[in-house]
Amino acid sequence: MKSLWDNKKAKEFKTDLDIRVYTSQLLGRNSSLVLHGGGNTSVKTTITNIFGEKEDILYVKGSGWDLETIQTAGFAPVKMDMLLKMAKLKNLSDTDMVKYQRMAMIEPLAPNPSVEAILHAIIPFKYVDHTHSDAIVTITNTKNPQAKIKEIYGKNMLIIPYIMPGFVLAKLVYDMTRGINWNKLDGMVLLNHGLFTFDNDAKKSYEKTINLVDKAEKYLLKNKAKIKLKTKKSTISTLELAKIRQQVSILKKQPVISTFNDNDMAICFASQKNLNTISQKAPLTPDHVIRTKRIPVILNKNYKKELKKYIKEYKRYFKQYNNGQILLNPIPNMAIIKNQGSLSFGVSAKECDIIKDINNHTFEAILKAQKLGGYNALSKKDIFDVEYWELEQAKLKKNKTTQLLSGKIAIVTKSNNSMEIATKLNDNGCAVVMLDEIKSDKIDLIGVKCNTDLKTDLQKVTNLIIKKFGGIDMIVTKVPLDTNSKLLKYTKPYLKLGIEPIVTTYDKLKASLC
Repeated sequence: MKSLWDNKKAKEFKTDLDIRVYTSQLLGRNSSLVLHGGGNTSVKTTITNIFGEKEDILYVKGSGWDLETIQTAGFAPVKMDMLLKMAKLKNLSDTDMVKYQRMAMIEPLAPNPSVEAILHAIIPFKYVDHTHSDAIVTITNTKNPQAKIKEIYGKNMLIIPYIMPGFVLAKLVYDMTRGINWNKLDGMVLLNHGLFTFDNDAKKSYEKTINLVDKAEKYLLKNKAKIKLKTKKSTISTLELAKIRQQVSILKKQPVISTFNDNDMAICFASQKNLNTISQKAPLTPDHVIRTKRIPVILNKNYKKELKKYIKEYKRYFKQYNNGQILLNPIPNMAIIKNQGSLSFGVSAKECDIIKDINNHTFEAILKAQKLGGYNALSKKDIFDVEYWELEQAKLKKNKTTQLLSGKIAIVTKSNNSMEIATKLNDNGCAVVMLDEIKSDKIDLIGVKCNTDLKTDLQKVTNLIIKKFGGIDMIVTKVPLDTNSKLLKYTKPYLKLGIEPIVTTYDKLKASLC
């Protein structure tokens, strides 16, 4: 792993917070360090309040922000004295922790501080970087991880056994480090969780992360934990993919987007002889569980039966560890189709893409861990505690979408005002493929050139829409389609599998959406 630090660029930033934003984005730019909101960073600084008094402030990543795109507004300013007092408490509920951290903020409009804010505060350095490095988490998800970490880093790495994030983790680190000489530490590895680095210089803290992760990557190579991928094509039909999407939508009682992943890594993982064992343990890090659930469903020959079995087993898992929580939707968020690849399910294409990204990193990590003696993830109980953690549930409720057409998929034919109707559909949560060469930066609004009189073009569009979104629920045209229309004939098998399928015109649809 190489540093992305640019001395010329870094000179543009004058404040502690500005340089903190810069190095946070450098970390976020590397998906093997953090994924989709993962990790957190902070900087300690001093401000002068309205009374002319000096106050020590921790600017820590706010909940809901992504390191790759974070700006100054994404950091929550919290009073250091309050955070340090909280670290000394014997007990503190998660709800109270969030409440008191919020009370200690100096900017009421800022986002909620990261749940790791107290931990960042007790680390006595100006800059603190926390990542979920694939390489390090891969190694800590094997047998005897402490021995491996000591072998890689020696005695100057603080190793923290796995414990729930938030106050209990901060409290554990606080108790473990009383009287410790922090200056002798190179960093801190949280087993099954990630890496912390720290320094009074932003560049040094960032490059400590890079150097420590580089050592972990070299350890994997040294121990032959490398995956040789072979190019292999999936043979599953688009009609079968559409049937799976339909069944998941029925079970979930709402339309879902279903994104198919048939890249080399996904097919390699799906083709493993011990797939039923290695795929049924736990996510790479507990943070992923709210996106992916604990395990995927394995689909082979009878997907209806296999989905129902998954639901039954999920309810059994909930009953085993339930302590007053309310059951989440027991439908899987992802599936592995034996020898074919994987599927991710969500109410939007963005949600599916996030799950797909997590899967790609997880597949690789599990296969590498197998070469180090076996993938040894967290227990069911540990994962359940995070999946049903009140703070994680709050995130899901905040991000929950209630758009009219969420999970639905449409084809819009080309015309002078097709972009208008496509945008209208998309604004209501619908995934759209326009039969036109439009340019769009949205992952759920795609333009593709298509001559609807050509079978090859229709086949290309169908493959695209089914693999990307999972099905076809509606076709929207300028004028009513003739029953002999090639577009209608070619898409009819998929429309039959659609959720409340319709074929309509721009004018009729606009009237129903207004």
